[in-house]
Amino acid sequence: MEKKFKKFLVLISFLSIIGFLLAACDNSEKTEGSKKADIPESENAMENYAVGDTFKAKEEITIPMLYSDHPNYPYKKDWLLFEEIKKRTNVTLDMTIVPMSDYAQKRSLLISSGDAPIIIPKTYPGEEVPFVSSGTIVPFVSSGTILPISDYVDLMPNYKEKVEKWEIEPFLESLRQLESLRQDDGKYYVLPGLHEDVWPDYTLAIRTDILEELDLEMPTTWDELETILEKMKEAYPDVTPFSDRWEFKSTLNFAATSFGTSAGWGLGSALNFDKDKDEFVFGPASDGYKEMVTYFHDLVDKGLLDKESVTQDDEQAQKKFVNGESFVIGTNSQTVVDYRNDLNEILGKDKFAIKKIVVPGGPAGQVMGGSKLENGIMLSSKVKDDPNFEAILQFIDWLWYSDEGQEFAKWGVEGETYTKDADGKRTLTEDVNYVGLNPDGTKALNADFGFSGGNFAYGGTTDLLHSMFSEEEIEFQEAMHETKELILPDPPIRYDEMELERSTLLSTPLKDFVDTATYEFILGDRDLAKWDDYLKELEDMGMNDYVDLANEVYKKEK
Repeated sequence: MEKKFKKFLVLISFLSIIGFLLAACDNSEKTEGSKKADIPESENAMENYAVGDTFKAKEEITIPMLYSDHPNYPYKKDWLLFEEIKKRTNVTLDMTIVPMSDYAQKRSLLISSGDAPIIIPKTYPGEEVPFVSSGTIVPFVSSGTILPISDYVDLMPNYKEKVEKWEIEPFLESLRQLESLRQDDGKYYVLPGLHEDVWPDYTLAIRTDILEELDLEMPTTWDELETILEKMKEAYPDVTPFSDRWEFKSTLNFAATSFGTSAGWGLGSALNFDKDKDEFVFGPASDGYKEMVTYFHDLVDKGLLDKESVTQDDEQAQKKFVNGESFVIGTNSQTVVDYRNDLNEILGKDKFAIKKIVVPGGPAGQVMGGSKLENGIMLSSKVKDDPNFEAILQFIDWLWYSDEGQEFAKWGVEGETYTKDADGKRTLTEDVNYVGLNPDGTKALNADFGFSGGNFAYGGTTDLLHSMFSEEEIEFQEAMHETKELILPDPPIRYDEMELERSTLLSTPLKDFVDTATYEFILGDRDLAKWDDYLKELEDMGMNDYVDLANEVYKKEK
């Protein structure tokens, strides 16, 4: 009896081992397979979906989406855009409509409550981790309400192809450094819009008719711009020639690059990488930063730059420019059209001339910063449990990242909203207008059809980007690329969770102080002769600890 029992135990042990090995083998196969192991089977996904395919769900599906409603082209459920999306893809978008002015706040509330729709567009990298009361950038991500999309990009062939083909990775790395795309877990949570090339847009607009009147050439450096402003002031003593918009942050952003630093909209982490020393430094404490604020302070001191540039709203700045109270203002490809339209009404067509200037060079040379990324999409983590998860990712990949989808979102339907000739040149149809491309058109591509709207149309090839540019804008783009050396993004700093928290606690008060002090230096409310006092204040606020932490992490993770 005892022998039989021992044999039974041996048999049980043997079967247990076999069962364990089989389970381990099965688990190994799941682990070593594709990332689709934890994805629900999606009956409506396309099989073997690849670059060049037009996505179409096998059966009709509905995808909830948040929508930022622009007042210039308010949402219409019967737009051709939605009709054609359903026709081509079998997808109906169930929209949650939010006014553009309330979008950021409403988006935060919806995400925090767990009620956000699956697709959350119009998200700039960094906005996936909204503010908490301390100003720390942390939160939605750690709560698990936003999908770590980087885990699933293998299901998005168009996105992956463009990242590789257009050499996007350094720009993704740069954003990771700025605590935006990358979180402490090494994943990212925003699918950014992807551009084939860096797209410089913001610069200064100048009244070229005034330049011609005073026999002046377009400036190529900041010093030349100062000379031009002085000549304008001499000729028009009651005019402050340069009055800016966007709280001067746009100008600080594109000017800073040519002074070898970062500022304004581009301040970011406030850390700049010194390639020669292979280490990070605090940009706003650098000689280049001092040179930059000194330059703009001198413009204010001479009456060449309007003090209200840092406080006035955009409408006030634009009003001054179009009423002849200033001759220089910040601009981009769209606002220069707005200025021209207003000036046509006030001064009359052919009574003036304005132009975007190539961003002036500075002490750091003829250089430009920039990114191949723009705002993009977050996904609610609920999508992972959706039976159509894979189909939803395929739809997003096609609409936002395929050549076909990007052209469709921008131009609409060939034969209805645009035509294309044998050379591939696109032209709006006779009755359709957009950004002045067809002034006689009575219908707007965005307002009447839904195309070229901010929720769907971003990124793409340079050809697609240029296809809606005026000749003037293409000339600006080409001049920037021909005359400027591109400054590549700084290397990433891969903080872990604790390091990121400490870095944020140190950087937040430092950056707030820098923003205030920068304005004070420029306006003359803080004496530039006491720059050393400013540096001491930065040190007392933990600047050295912040920089040391960044360099420790950078060197550890190299």
